[in-house]
Amino acid sequence: MTHRVVVPALAAVALVALLSPVARGQQGFRRAPGAVYDVDFAGRKSGPAPRRSISGIWEFAKGGAEGIQADGVKAMPSDGKPEHELPFTAEGRAAFMANKPTFGVTLVPSAFTNDPMPGCDPQGFPRITLHNAHTEQILQTTTQVVILYQFNKKWRVIWTDGRALPKNPEVPAWDIKDSPPPESRWWGYSVGRWVDDYTFVGESNGFDDRAWLDNAGRPHSDAMRVVETYHRVDADHLEKTITIDDPKYYTRPWVALDKLPYRLQSASFEIPEQECVPSETAKYDKLFGNPAAGVDSAR
Repeated sequence: MTHRVVVPALAAVALVALLSPVARGQQGFRRAPGAVYDVDFAGRKSGPAPRRSISGIWEFAKGGAEGIQADGVKAMPSDGKPEHELPFTAEGRAAFMANKPTFGVTLVPSAFTNDPMPGCDPQGFPRITLHNAHTEQILQTTTQVVILYQFNKKWRVIWTDGRALPKNPEVPAWDIKDSPPPESRWWGYSVGRWVDDYTFVGESNGFDDRAWLDNAGRPHSDAMRVVETYHRVDADHLEKTITIDDPKYYTRPWVALDKLPYRLQSASFEIPEQECVPSETAKYDKLFGNPAAGVDSAR
C-alpha cells in the first residue's frame, strides 16, 4: 500500500525529486496521476465560461510545480532582489527577523527552525496556497463557497449569505444575535461575493498570528486582511489572485499570488492523499536535519 506523505522539513528534497526526469514525465513537469494539463490540449480552444460558477476540481494548468513556492510567495519570493523586498513596517520587519525559516534569504538549518509547520501546526490560510499548494476542489451552495484542499484534507468556508466579517474581537461573530465572540483562527473568517458574472472575491480576517505566510518566514499580524479573487476565464480555466493587507506589518497591501492559472479536471478525478506526519518529520530530523546542523540527534 502506498501513502503519500509530505514532510515540511523535506521540502528541499521534494523539490529536487520534483525536478527529476522520472518525476517530471515526458512533458517536463510533475503530473498528478489522472490529471490533465494545458499541454494535453495544445491548439484547442476552450468553450465559454459558465456564469457565476467556480465549482469543480482544479489542478495547476501548467503542472504541479506552479503550486510550490519554496522561497516564498510566488509573486514576491524571498530571493534578495530589490523588486521583491516587502513593504515591512518596523514591527513587521522585527517579526520577520525573529522567524527562522529553512528557505529564503534568512534561512537556517532545519534543526534550528522555528517554523510551526514541521511540528504539523496548521498551515492556515493563506499559507496553504502560498507554500506548497496542490489540487483543490470548490463546491458552491446557495450560502457558501467551500474550498477543499489536498494538503492534510483541509477545507475552508467562504460565506455568501450577506453576513459581514467580524469588526473586532469585542463584537459577536458575524454580528449574529446570541453568537459567541469571534476568536482568532488558523483559517480566519471569510465572506465573498460575485463582482461580475465571472469574478468571485473573498475577504478574510480574524487570523491567528502564529501562522506564517510562506516557507520563507514572512509573518502576518492579527490585523491581516486577505483578499482572494477567482476569475473564471473560460470553460476550462480559473485564475487565482491573493492580496495581503496587514497595516501592522506592511505599509501597503501587496500581491502574493498573481493570476495563477488552474485547469478544470474531470468530475471523477480523485485527489491524492497528502499528509503532514510528525513521526516522519522526527525521523528526517534524526537522520538528516540534525546531523547536517551539527546537532546531536540523541537530544
